[in-house]
Amino acid sequence: MTTAPVLAGRIPVTRLTPSVPDVRWRPKAFEGEVVPFRATVFREGHDKVGAMLVITSPSGVERRERMSPMAPGTDRWEAKVLLDEVGEWHWHVTGLDDEIATWRHDAALKIDAAVDVELMYEIGARLLDRAAAEKSRTRATRAKLDGLARALRDPATSAPERRALVDHPLLAEFIGRPLARLTTDSPEHSILVERRHAGVGSWYEFFPRSEGAKQFKDGRWRSGSFRTAMRRLDGVAAMGFDVVYLPPIHPIGLTNRKGPNNTLTPGPHDPGSPWAIGGPSRDGSAGGHDAVHPDLGTLADFRAFVRRANTLGIEIALDLALQASPDHPWVADHPDWFTQLPDGTIRFAENPPKKYQDIYPVNFDDDAEGIFSEVLRIVRHWMTQGVRIFRVDNPHTKPLWFWERLISTINADDPGVVFLAEAFTRPAMMQALAMVGFQQSYSYFTWRNTKSELEEFLTSVSQETADFMRPNLFVNTPDILTEYLQFGGPAAFTVRATIAATAAPLWGVYAGFELFESVARPGAEEAIDNEKYEYKPRDFALAEAEGRSLALYLGILNRIRSDHPALGQLRNIRFHHSEDDSVLVYSKHLEGRFTGDGVDDTIIVVANVDPHSVRETTVHLDLADIGLEPGARFEVEDLVTGTVWEWGASNYVRLDAFTRPAHILHVRRGLHA
Repeated sequence: MTTAPVLAGRIPVTRLTPSVPDVRWRPKAFEGEVVPFRATVFREGHDKVGAMLVITSPSGVERRERMSPMAPGTDRWEAKVLLDEVGEWHWHVTGLDDEIATWRHDAALKIDAAVDVELMYEIGARLLDRAAAEKSRTRATRAKLDGLARALRDPATSAPERRALVDHPLLAEFIGRPLARLTTDSPEHSILVERRHAGVGSWYEFFPRSEGAKQFKDGRWRSGSFRTAMRRLDGVAAMGFDVVYLPPIHPIGLTNRKGPNNTLTPGPHDPGSPWAIGGPSRDGSAGGHDAVHPDLGTLADFRAFVRRANTLGIEIALDLALQASPDHPWVADHPDWFTQLPDGTIRFAENPPKKYQDIYPVNFDDDAEGIFSEVLRIVRHWMTQGVRIFRVDNPHTKPLWFWERLISTINADDPGVVFLAEAFTRPAMMQALAMVGFQQSYSYFTWRNTKSELEEFLTSVSQETADFMRPNLFVNTPDILTEYLQFGGPAAFTVRATIAATAAPLWGVYAGFELFESVARPGAEEAIDNEKYEYKPRDFALAEAEGRSLALYLGILNRIRSDHPALGQLRNIRFHHSEDDSVLVYSKHLEGRFTGDGVDDTIIVVANVDPHSVRETTVHLDLADIGLEPGARFEVEDLVTGTVWEWGASNYVRLDAFTRPAHILHVRRGLHA
């Protein structure tokens, strides 16, 4: 007789997380992330079970974490672990029959009911005898367990004292070192921990050519350069941003060059779109993805720019856009890298209703290997210039396998290189890009503005996809100026920045946001006089002096992020109830064992998402979600204004969109709780 293999085990262990929807890829985390490890563990009958997480760091240190039960009746167990080492961690869950817990449960019922009293004490004593005989326990512990067993058997002990032995503190020994005859190990799993900048960062985007640009009376422009743009880095650092993202810095094609606002009629002084990559340099050399636009300077100038940024605590993220202008050397050297139309022309890029006649998209159908080799060379080239973060333009229009292979190849050489996917597309592709290797992803945050939309979106990215996809909450981009920002005034900018900076560890701002730039091209969702097609020098200092800038507030947000480790986590956001459909309430809580100073860190954000009104309402907090007992009273400090209030489970708030549309509150510990 043949039998099929049995996979369940004596104590079944199922539904382990963190996990990825497809087993071909690994879940991931970032250095310093607190990750909840979960499993379903159960058995037949009514005896108690337990679960133990066994996890091994990349350096080989094994830890055993007793898992705690989650919601009653679900058989779900959880252990939270701070993953503090970069590399691949291995883990499994052991399901076990918890003999001590079973005995304590049965003994409490029967002894209190005067049923089988001596039998219950004898069963407990025999369990302790077994534990005391285990040489893996310390000699002192074994002696104490032996003494407790004798006390359980001693009928001379008073009934109340003997009954109290069932709940003796010494039994806590079995939390970390359970007594179990039946165990089942789950299969081994792994999770990849990447460097902290893969999951935590404050991004600022600007065009180097606009920084220091000057227009002369005859209409000519002098472009900004890396040397002039270097001066802007101090202002960015003062606002607390630690990543500066640069659009493409390469030579720009002349053929079909775009004019202002994406027109087909450029003037003689229009610089063209940086995404139309690849035009000849002034000296006649072919421009491409490995070249620097001559107006910006030289490769040496770029390296100096990177060094200055690094000195200020800023990393440079460079755009990686796999496309070409008609003048790019790829077009002449590798025509099979593009789509040839029946009339002999090459298909240009389109995203209806947008048309990009100045850009040829790459086609991977005929020479994928050649394209891969070239892009790998380009990425490595910029890595040698000091770049370790790449923002990838439109990755969803290229094959998935290509990104999987490219990122894995690069990360095999340098695991610290980070790729951000700029893919505003269907969920399946966005999530797949994250699964195959992208460390960060743009998201739908830009278009989620109402309370219900934000609750749904932020729950999804912090719970449903957090094991493999990290959202970077950009508030605006050169392509995206939402109606919310167009018509919401300064309050809309303040609210969007507040939520983006506090709801997730990654967020980003495109230059001009702090100046409340809100005028759109008629009928479009992008700013008029778009910087993609023209120089746009801004006087940030004057705007600040005249009170027309959000820069100070952005700096406060980034300082709060730096000061409060709870905001450096993705998975810990919890939503609370308010009686107003325009008042969003959420908390970010981090237990003291993970904060570094042993003190719980809790931030509560209350935001009026209607930028046109004053809202008065009551917010109701789930105190358990912020680490407090029912009925606790405590103080909260507004981290922007310094105002302190005494709060409890239900609290009145007034949020004036025109003066203070949001509170960022820090829960003070140890006062009245």
